[in-house]
Amino acid sequence: MLLNHTIRRVLFAALFAGAVIPSGVSAQEWPTRPVRIVVPNGPGGGTDIVARILADYLSKSLNGTFIVENKPGAGATLGAEAVARAPADGYAALMMSNAHAVSGAGRPNLKYDPVKDFRMVSLVGTVPLVLVTAPDFPPKTVNELIAAAKAEPGKLNFASVGAGTSQHFAGELFRVQAGIDIKHVPYRTTPAVITGMLTNDVQMTFELVPAVQGQIAGGKLRALAVTSPERFPSMPDVPTIAESGLPYNVTSWYGLAFAAGTPDAIVQKMNKAMLAALSDPHIVEQIQKTGITPKGSTPDELEKHVTSEIAKWKKLIADAGITKLE
Repeated sequence: MLLNHTIRRVLFAALFAGAVIPSGVSAQEWPTRPVRIVVPNGPGGGTDIVARILADYLSKSLNGTFIVENKPGAGATLGAEAVARAPADGYAALMMSNAHAVSGAGRPNLKYDPVKDFRMVSLVGTVPLVLVTAPDFPPKTVNELIAAAKAEPGKLNFASVGAGTSQHFAGELFRVQAGIDIKHVPYRTTPAVITGMLTNDVQMTFELVPAVQGQIAGGKLRALAVTSPERFPSMPDVPTIAESGLPYNVTSWYGLAFAAGTPDAIVQKMNKAMLAALSDPHIVEQIQKTGITPKGSTPDELEKHVTSEIAKWKKLIADAGITKLE
């Protein structure tokens, strides 16, 4: 009987160990095969660029292979679903952005829970949007723009790169807070939005700083204000929207997550490597060149951030009467 009891204890311990590290490999040895960093967008955007910078660093620092896999589609939800459904073994990670929270707030038919189906690792960085117009658009400040919109309700339009995007929601929040009647016009790409402004089909847009910083510097677009609480370091002369008197704050962000159930030891090992990367001067410089401000966090801090962002956008959807995100 004693022998049988001992055997049962050994078997239970072995099964428990297998549950903690599904691959049978200790966290110290992980990774022993390639780790996919899934980017739920196409190549070339901010999410993709920062993922590739980190993949290179992590491959060296963790003595493994980290590869970026682009899986765009459905408002960045296809890639998120793929990671949520992947084995919880630390070999598939999601590079999230603000789109993760926007989709979580406005797409009730998601096939995953944007918080519960993920094991958060760390924030990666933040980046504001900027309110831009064509150079010859008469209003030159946020307050002048608000005054013009109130003088002729329904005449002015704001563009975005699609319904349900961060850019769309940034415009809707501005509309609600300013108490103005401006119409949303969705486009498919940033270049199409810029063309629409230059032909006066639309009068303004809210776009991520890296996407239009070159056009602003070249005089092709005029920056009225940034959407973050503080001025952006690379555009110190551009005021914040909050400086106009509105309680406005929209800051896009990037973060890394595994599937829910990934062992804590692997999550902590990845978090430590991520924080080291985000304090490495070379990596910091690379990320800053994209217009992103590096910023790390604990797993719990990222989970709280995502949860609060989803709540913020849900409130906006109700306040703005947004009914269609597809």
